[in-house]
Amino acid sequence: MLDTPAQPPASMRAAAKPKTSSAGQPVPVDPDLHIGQQPHDRESDTKSLLRWIEELRVEQPRVLGFPGALDFDYSALAPALAVFANNVGDPGVADASGVSAKNRERAVVRFFAETAEAPEDVYGYLTTGGSEGIRYGLQAARERLPHAHVYISDQAHDAVRKEARTLGMKVCVVASGEDGSMDPDDLKVKVLVHRRLNPRGGRGPGAIVLATIGTTMKGAYDDVTSLRLMASVAGQVYVHADAALDGLVAAHAPSRPGPRWNFTHGAHSVSMSGHKVIGTPVPCGVLLIRSEFALEPAGAEYVKAADRTLGCSRSGLAALFLWSALRRLGHDGVRERIRAGLETAEYAVTQLEGVGVNPSRPADSLIVCLDRPDDRVVNRWHLACEGDRAHIVTVAHVGRPQIDALCADLASRRRS
Repeated sequence: MLDTPAQPPASMRAAAKPKTSSAGQPVPVDPDLHIGQQPHDRESDTKSLLRWIEELRVEQPRVLGFPGALDFDYSALAPALAVFANNVGDPGVADASGVSAKNRERAVVRFFAETAEAPEDVYGYLTTGGSEGIRYGLQAARERLPHAHVYISDQAHDAVRKEARTLGMKVCVVASGEDGSMDPDDLKVKVLVHRRLNPRGGRGPGAIVLATIGTTMKGAYDDVTSLRLMASVAGQVYVHADAALDGLVAAHAPSRPGPRWNFTHGAHSVSMSGHKVIGTPVPCGVLLIRSEFALEPAGAEYVKAADRTLGCSRSGLAALFLWSALRRLGHDGVRERIRAGLETAEYAVTQLEGVGVNPSRPADSLIVCLDRPDDRVVNRWHLACEGDRAHIVTVAHVGRPQIDALCADLASRRRS
């Protein structure tokens, strides 16, 4: 029972050479990348790829606006590129293939479960990223509360609307406060309206709340405890916490009391990213859900594995990368990584104030917003923008030298 996007790095643009096409028309393939009937020269292709990699390395220190840590180096694990590791079905069971990295996936899931203060019987697995985690949480919620609306903040990630639409769920947008977090009072009003319009058993159809732990643009934390309480006027409540960027940050936030975001605060499921704060060469994340709410298992005889995941096959390579990074860091290393990022964010606010671009930052956030500069600065520093504001994200590869260089660039543009 339930209880009551800015431009990519220049090197990427050069490699992809995007072309404008009318709606529904395919974008032409770059002629230099066309795959033809005959084998292409392997040596020349390898040289081309190595040049592309070097261009990315040069560009990455200036990627300030997007939440992927780029300070990693997994080249010591290059031999893993010569083997196939496919994690099929639930990470907790063996499968017929015998070529998985599930043991390391289980260790990664346990680490994130400890971080999110999950119950002992939590179910989890390694996802392709935040969107898959959101979809799992919404699908699990829909199975329990089929008539409930999904309540999201106006600051929620666009993936929430996309996944809800795919699942045929009705979305109700709730206003956010000045800091960007969902307004609990407005949530209660929206839930009451829906309850009156759709009475079921006298209390309403229930409510599914999508809490964002680190909103996309402003980096604000929705309060899971308050949102669950306010939504309870609808009857049963299910809360999924989209903690893609800031779950790890919230767990180590220095303020007291810290953000209320995890299982002990009332979440039924939590999704977190692996490549954002930790840094991996492939997108990945972790979905955690109270076992009683996990999807019903499916499975095929030929793989000999039960499966409650969405994708069945998962990258063993992603599990290897994330496990390797977390083993190197441990909980203490992650805490230090977060501390350094938060200090850089504080430093950024001070420096950006000095150049008059009106910075703002929620407590315990790696995201610092500023007045949107001209396109040359936006493109040079790969800033994420929305309307008249832009932001930077102080993940591990962003330090004081980059902040100083950005501020010098902003100051020179204001003088010119």
